[in-house]
Amino acid sequence: MSVKPAAPSASFSGPFALGTLSAPDQASFPGLVVPEGRVLDLRGALGDPALTTRRLFERWDEVLPRLGALAANGATDTAATADAWQPLDGLRVHAPVEPRQVFQSGANYRQHVIDLELAHRAPDDPRTPEAARAEIAEVMDRRAAEDLPYVFIGLPSAITGPYDDVVLPSWAEQPDWELELAVVVGKPAYRVSASEALAHVAGYTIANDLTDRATVFRRDMKAIGTDWLRSKNAPGFTPLGPWIVPAASIADPGDLRVTLKLNGETMQDESTEDMLFGIARLVSYASQTAQLLPGDLVLTGSPAGNGMHWGRLLRDGDVMDGSITGLGAQRTRCIAQGAS
Repeated sequence: MSVKPAAPSASFSGPFALGTLSAPDQASFPGLVVPEGRVLDLRGALGDPALTTRRLFERWDEVLPRLGALAANGATDTAATADAWQPLDGLRVHAPVEPRQVFQSGANYRQHVIDLELAHRAPDDPRTPEAARAEIAEVMDRRAAEDLPYVFIGLPSAITGPYDDVVLPSWAEQPDWELELAVVVGKPAYRVSASEALAHVAGYTIANDLTDRATVFRRDMKAIGTDWLRSKNAPGFTPLGPWIVPAASIADPGDLRVTLKLNGETMQDESTEDMLFGIARLVSYASQTAQLLPGDLVLTGSPAGNGMHWGRLLRDGDVMDGSITGLGAQRTRCIAQGAS
């Protein structure tokens, strides 16, 4: 049984957001959500019975003005389609999009990396904690100015809904949370510059990029490096959503509050201002190698406050509440594999 609020909240910035929803025993549909707590099934409104949120992004420049007009009409109850609107309460909220590709950024929050470096200092390090912190901070600043982002690939099959249970695999010894701002691509991007990159962004949503710390590095082949397949891509390891908020509704994605609470206790609470590489640089960098497609996700990295920092990893029954300014909130419960 999933843990969810009594009714999903339509709390987000701007006049509308997009989601994927379903009524009981009905197929899911792409929905236009307005802050008044109502939803419009876009399959009928746009005359496309096979429409999905991903297909919306494939027509983003064309369809965006129509979405704005539909939202304005729905908010005032003056549209001829008013009868097509239904209350959000009672609908199930799924992951808002099914991407073809997921690009994930690692070591992208300054304070997070500093904390990790300090936590893993050698026992015989002669520096004081203050001196070590200052030196690591200088390296981070130089990296942001001179180096390249670190981006790797995730699997769409790891994505789950924003209120769905997260099954902790029996082999995961150190499952950890990583709440992140996720960028949704709106039109193909290949070898775009940082100055062009934001024009390819349709909107933003919330992702919790879970990681089993114990399997990040292969024990049998330490020299080979990170094993992101095993540590990050179990089914349900990427709760996504609830909503995709259009980019135009977010005044400054470089200044949003990322907050995760574990069983009501705040563990992560940081601004995206702490990112080493901003959204434009991440999107541009990923596009230098791969072609980013409509509906794809670019996860921007996790701020300080992960479980390894607190010495407290996820376990059966834990409830995570994640929120980002203007994007709403998600709630997921952890269930040990095999638990009833």
